[in-house]
Amino acid sequence: MFQDVLLLQGSAGTFNLLFFGAMFLIIYLFMIRPQSKRQNEQKKFMAALEKGDDVVTSSGILGKINKVEDEIITLEVGSKTYIRVTRNAISKEMTDSLYADQ
Repeated sequence: MFQDVLLLQGSAGTFNLLFFGAMFLIIYLFMIRPQSKRQNEQKKFMAALEKGDDVVTSSGILGKINKVEDEIITLEVGSKTYIRVTRNAISKEMTDSLYADQ
């Protein structure tokens, strides 16, 4: 009888280990992996920015890239109206959604 109790406790521990492993796998597949994929796409997008690209900043400002320096991008937002933003301020998702048809 004592051996039966030990066998049940051992299988319960194995089940708990498998359960937590499955939970981690689900969290990885649905949360961590997509987020890292989005971050990599954003990095590639920021590295490929060049003069003449139409972009949207994360605050919603629309503009055309006029000059690209190291981490500073000059946007033309109107006729002879320029603003300087950091490279990180350019949003890939908003740019793609707004300029997808062009």
